[in-house]
Order: sequence, then structure tokens, then C-alpha cells
Amino acid sequence: MNSSTIKLTNRMLRIKKNAEKEASSSQHNMLLPIHFLLACLKEKEGVLGEIVLKCTIDETSLRNLANEFDLKSDKPVTSHHLFNVPITKDVLTVLEQATSYMHNYNQVYLNEGHLLKALIRANMLEEFVSEEDMKLILKLGTTSRDLVTHLKNYNFPKVNSTNIRKVNRDDKNKLIQFVESHFSQEWSETINSAFLSTTPSVYVAFDGQGDLVGFAAFDVYQNKKCYFGPMGVAKSNRVKGIGYALLHHCLKDMHDIGYEYAIIGGAGPIEFYEKACHAVVIPATNI
Repeated sequence: MNSSTIKLTNRMLRIKKNAEKEASSSQHNMLLPIHFLLACLKEKEGVLGEIVLKCTIDETSLRNLANEFDLKSDKPVTSHHLFNVPITKDVLTVLEQATSYMHNYNQVYLNEGHLLKALIRANMLEEFVSEEDMKLILKLGTTSRDLVTHLKNYNFPKVNSTNIRKVNRDDKNKLIQFVESHFSQEWSETINSAFLSTTPSVYVAFDGQGDLVGFAAFDVYQNKKCYFGPMGVAKSNRVKGIGYALLHHCLKDMHDIGYEYAIIGGAGPIEFYEKACHAVVIPATNI
């Protein structure tokens, strides 16, 4: 793992900062994995807010347990350029595993879902959190979630439309091959089904050389109306605003059709949609 290249979402930057504060107030002034969970519980929005509401974790009790663990811990201590306090080797394990999840999901920013999954799968919370709460954390905080954004009074931003256009039938084979190669067979089948319509509701993006680098669709997944997705941008072309532009081309069309809201289905990078279009996580009801 080349940790010098790790990018953190804004929420993860706050979590890191608050975890360091928790460590600084502890007896030995060293960062433990449990400090990450305490920092996550300070976040009251998105899936972390839902975890706070639905889990039985008490921050004060958790902090007391962490301090007791700190006092009796003989874990090896090291340093890392991401952190301003000493860390245990267990923190490195969590960071490495979280980064591995990020890569497995073909993402470029480390987010709270990767962190929570690593904390649980690396058995870092067993002494602090009940099995039931760990299951809830996995379900609420580490899986793709549906979001909703309201379109009726949406203030659409100006986006870069250079090299972005509605798909045409000549794009079909190239687009399906692109989606299958960069994402999944399931997504490629969904995009293929979009071409059953006379006017597929899909946008595509190209780079300066005319190569396909991204796509976004709506009303194509299982023919569900008001449903945005899938959307994908080639990994080498991310963090350039392409996904933001593709998203808003689709949302504008959905608004013009008359939809008052859009469901963003199975979103992995939740914070992206929260920031890009003020989307909010739809609360889980089957728990």
C-alpha cells in the first residue's frame, strides 16, 4: 500500500481530526482503532447519523472503555504521516484494510464505509461494541444505500458540458463494452436495456482525444421511473468534475420531465451525492 497517495473525503478528514483529539485526551496520548469509532459517532449526518440513532452505543461508556483499554494496552506504537499523534500498529492494519476495500470498490477516496468495515472485519471493536450493534454498523454504514434529492426547486449549477452529450445508437457497442470493462456485467446489461427505448436516457462523456471516459443514466434500471443510475467515470479520469457534470445533465432532464425528486440507487460514494446535489440517505426500514 502506498499510503502517501491516500485521498480522504471531507468527512474522513473530520473523522481523522476528531480521532486524534480523542487520542490526545487519553492517558497515553496514542491513537487506537476505537478512537475512529468515537470520531464517527460525532458525525450526525448521513449514515453515521443513522448509526447514532439506531445503535445502542453510548459515547461516554465507550470512551471509558477505551481509556481502560489504553491503560492496560501494550500494543506496539509507531507513527504515520497521516496522523499528528503516535498510533498503534492496529491502526495501520485498519488503514491498510480500509484502503484495500476502497480499491476493491474501484474508488479513489477513502470514506467512512471503508473505515467502519475495516474496524469490524479486523476485529477491532469486539471488546467495545455488541455483536448486534456491529451487525447494524455493517448494514447501515458499509453497504450501498439509496438516496433522494428533491428537484422541484432545485437550483441547477453551471456545469462543463464540453465533450458531454446524450447517447446515440452509434454509441451502443462502445458504451456497453466500456461499462463491462470498467464496472460490471450487471451495469452493462442495464445500459444495454436502455437502448430498447427510442431515446435512451443516457449521457456519455469523452476526453480531448474523443475516447469514452464516463456515462450516466436514469429511468433505465428495471425501468424504474425517477431513478438515477448507474453512473461511472473511468478511474483515471475521476476528480475532474466529469461525474458532477454527468449527474446534473441527468437531473436536469428528470426535472424537465416533471419529476419532483430523484432516487439515487445503490450509491457507494454517498458523500459525493450529498455534496453534489444535496441528496439525503433514505433511512433503512427493514432492521
